[in-house]
Amino acid sequence: MSGLLERLLQTIEADMGAQAGAQFVEVAARYFAGSRMPDRGVTTRAVPDELAAPFEHRLSAQGRPLAEVLEHVERDIVGQSNWLLHPRYMGHQVSAPLPAAVWADALVSALNQSLAVQEMSPALTMVEHRLVRWLCEAAGFPAGAGTFTSGGTEATFTALLAARAAALPHAWESGLADGQLPVVLCGEHAHYAVTRAVAQLGLGLQRALLVRSRDQRMDVGDLKARLQQLAQEGKAVMAVVATAGSTATGSFDDLQAIADLCDEHGTWLHVDGAHGASALLSEKHRKAMAGVERARSLAWDPHKMMLLPLSAGVLLVRDAHELDAAFRQQAPYLFHATAERSRDQGGRSFQCSRRADALKLWVAVQRYGTAAFGLLYDHFAELATHLHTRLAAHPDFEVLHEPECNILCFRYVRGAGDLDEKNLTLRTEYNTRGTGWITTTVLSGMRVLRVTLINPRITREHLDAMIAELAAIGERIQ
Repeated sequence: MSGLLERLLQTIEADMGAQAGAQFVEVAARYFAGSRMPDRGVTTRAVPDELAAPFEHRLSAQGRPLAEVLEHVERDIVGQSNWLLHPRYMGHQVSAPLPAAVWADALVSALNQSLAVQEMSPALTMVEHRLVRWLCEAAGFPAGAGTFTSGGTEATFTALLAARAAALPHAWESGLADGQLPVVLCGEHAHYAVTRAVAQLGLGLQRALLVRSRDQRMDVGDLKARLQQLAQEGKAVMAVVATAGSTATGSFDDLQAIADLCDEHGTWLHVDGAHGASALLSEKHRKAMAGVERARSLAWDPHKMMLLPLSAGVLLVRDAHELDAAFRQQAPYLFHATAERSRDQGGRSFQCSRRADALKLWVAVQRYGTAAFGLLYDHFAELATHLHTRLAAHPDFEVLHEPECNILCFRYVRGAGDLDEKNLTLRTEYNTRGTGWITTTVLSGMRVLRVTLINPRITREHLDAMIAELAAIGERIQ
């Protein structure tokens, strides 16, 4: 054995010890502690060239001391990241993750089990099945099944693949005949994952038909008219995709009314509940999901409102056989149609090397209890209601909708001139200061400000401080 290889193997063994692991934990713990400090910036102020500079050096052929590597990480990565756990971060739909789930992530990597087949992940496959069963019970799918996914995009893609298998059972083997292609209907506010899936499934983007919105929700009257027209024209509908917790406003489609129409026309109903399905765990807000039990499939992202670290998405189906039909893969070195292999998940998932993300959710459930997720959902929704009340009473702002969960859009309206440009400038200057962080979008053709409250450290006082600072900036840019 060469000296270089011997030293490498010794280093690998040393890095498996508690002392090495503790150094990583200490970096993360300092991040947790620092992110609660009120004078700490929410994000970096460095420009892209400055951010890239520390990583332009030649990569070391021989490696570096662990302490030196972690110093580089803490200074140039942690220090220059978005600090999602900072109580003034109110930006995108990426959660400030639960700490027990964060620490569990290290175990996921250490064990490195692949949940494609049960023999590769003996215990963790059982964990995934148990969690899927719990989520199915919450969704009203007592005989349902499901699979963990990388997120809502993969979940919706898989759901529509299952819908395609139901509508066009020969498509997997024979492909798609152009004259027989069905359409998919979704609201004009639906996540881009829906139209992306329609295109990727070979149907063609033009077969993704957008249903009008009314008050940021799918217009059920327009859906009814579209379904009737398509039936009269003899055109097949592969699926209707409803949204539960839209990206822009957190709005919920009327799932009961949409399910009525899907039942009438014998159409697959998929619910994209990536953001809002967690309302099912709330006694107060689960009514927003009424009717989901009538859907054929449901996308749900625990890495959003259940505060798991990325990534942890889930697809649930009411009928397990319909999910199994989505994939008809032959791989004798991996898949075997035997009773003892009935728990394998690889046959119903895009992923072969499937990370054991289920462990993060299992640890969080065991640590905090199932009731915790409903309590957190209620807390975030209450904060959004408080923000709505304060903004509605403020002369400088206009609220664009009442919050249905933890997302709120509003607009700065003081003064003359181009309000779209003013709102964009307001957001840019506010974020550049580093004391807070919000997003922006366009509603009804207007540039608006948008917040997502998905951090357990946020209080009413933080929301009030954000309003005051935005108003002060607005006054200055008149």
